[in-house]
Amino acid sequence: MPIATAEHALTLERTLPVSRSKVWRCWTEPALLVQWFCPKPWGVSEAVMELRSGGRFFTHMAGPNGEQVPNEGVFLELVAEHKLVFTDAFQAGWVPAKPFMVGEITLQDTAEGHTRYIARALHWSADDKAQHEAMGFHVGWGAATDQLLALAQTL
Repeated sequence: MPIATAEHALTLERTLPVSRSKVWRCWTEPALLVQWFCPKPWGVSEAVMELRSGGRFFTHMAGPNGEQVPNEGVFLELVAEHKLVFTDAFQAGWVPAKPFMVGEITLQDTAEGHTRYIARALHWSADDKAQHEAMGFHVGWGAATDQLLALAQTL
């Protein structure tokens, strides 16, 4: 599956020593997503996922000092066990919202039976990309991926 290029993208790429199906489950089962999606000490108190194009993708993140960050969005594309694309540019029912990014998760098999994991955050502008990078994209998404892997290894 080709991966499109984007001018304002941040990318995390790793080989995870687990099967694609386990990584997919961690991304698509709300009970699993809440266990890994935010880097600790942050957490997810609620996840709602309607796994279809236009379906709701909602997470409610909670910080260690009482911070509350609801994230409302929709899925744009789902290819079972291969690709998941979501955005905050719309809410369920295609209601426009203030956009920040499109998330694209791509999963590919490796020759060793592991998963090539590519997580990208695609932004509308260089400023949005810079803001996300300053928020700690690489450290935060990296830590969340470590948590995803630890959970996937238990499945």
